[in-house]
Amino acid sequence: MNYNEIAQQVKKDSFRMATLQESVRNNTLQAIANALTEKKEEIFEANEADLADAKANQLAAPIINRLKFDEHKLSDILSGIDSLISLPDPLFHTLLERELDEGLTLIKTTCPIGVIGVIFESRPDALIQISTLCIKSGNCSILKGGSEAARTNKALFTIIKDAGISCGLPEGFITLVENRAGIDELIKCHESIDLLIPRGSNEFVQYIMANSKIPVMGHADGICHVYVDQSAELSKAIPIILDAKTQYVAACNTLETLLVHADVAASLLPSLKDALASKNVLVKGCDQTQQLISCEPATEQDFKTEYLDYILSIKVVHTIQDAIEHINKYGSHHTDSIITEDDSAAAEFMNFVDSASVYQNCSTRFADGFRYGFGAEVGISTGKLHARGPVGLDGLVTYKYKLFGNGHIVADYAEGKKSFHFKEK
Repeated sequence: MNYNEIAQQVKKDSFRMATLQESVRNNTLQAIANALTEKKEEIFEANEADLADAKANQLAAPIINRLKFDEHKLSDILSGIDSLISLPDPLFHTLLERELDEGLTLIKTTCPIGVIGVIFESRPDALIQISTLCIKSGNCSILKGGSEAARTNKALFTIIKDAGISCGLPEGFITLVENRAGIDELIKCHESIDLLIPRGSNEFVQYIMANSKIPVMGHADGICHVYVDQSAELSKAIPIILDAKTQYVAACNTLETLLVHADVAASLLPSLKDALASKNVLVKGCDQTQQLISCEPATEQDFKTEYLDYILSIKVVHTIQDAIEHINKYGSHHTDSIITEDDSAAAEFMNFVDSASVYQNCSTRFADGFRYGFGAEVGISTGKLHARGPVGLDGLVTYKYKLFGNGHIVADYAEGKKSFHFKEK
């Protein structure tokens, strides 16, 4: 069976998946959490084999960091599943109820999108986050992970699939694509797959967008900024910057460029340089930064670069408008933060920076579905249609209109025999 036939079967199963009651979906999530705990040694063994191959093949450090699945990752995943179970059911909510005329009622209600195709690299924990979010939101998922995590993904997929089937989910509620050639087949299944979410490099995401008719949701880059305003409390600035840059350097919400107002640069940068050096961060700076601290020169290309590594670009700016202009020009519309005690400056920053998430006095690393209380996320969207920012349950549902009548016909209204009165109910 080719992937088009597989996708067609999944599409059929999605109609059954869409009608499952919340209790069935929540029981499945609990069964998955239990199975992951019971079979964790199988997962860790598979992951160790993947890590060994990755190191032998000299894959980049950020990839290896994302690939690792250990007790800490498992603990985070289980917390996410618990949170997901506790969240309200996103399905069957009435968003609008309007009487168009006597006996003619329109209802707008939430429903699943259908079949979600997710193509991701390196991170096996993403497989669990995506599949559990799809289960809670009543969607079927078709997943393609990177070859570097093949063993771990297979182990996780088998555990999740067995748990789901045992709880009464349809066979096609989760599907794993295991060969790279499957990607090109998958992205052509526009008649069966309703939404694609690619998670990977800029080039990879752009390739998916250019070669598929399926709607795509996601982001290509994570070039995130912190701007230290002239009214910043510098004792807050250094811990926030260190966390944003080094707490988990391989994430898409990691700080890549620091902007510092000229009025506080001389006070902040020497101490910051020492703090960054303690974390082995290589600093690249503009001309004015180089006059204040010892660092490598930063080029325009550096300001366009998502390092995903212990490298930070620094630029001194003279106004908040300069900072906003730089972010909107070089950023990726992902997550950007201002450090300031001036609420009017924060409001200006948040209003004019064109990003999915904008913060005041906190780390960019908070841009995450679990940390937003979504249970988990299928990815982060920097687009503006349907879903934006960390995409949780709300981003995996759509809606339909249901119209209830009693022999009503349009001709009566077109000919003036009847008229609409549009009463909200």
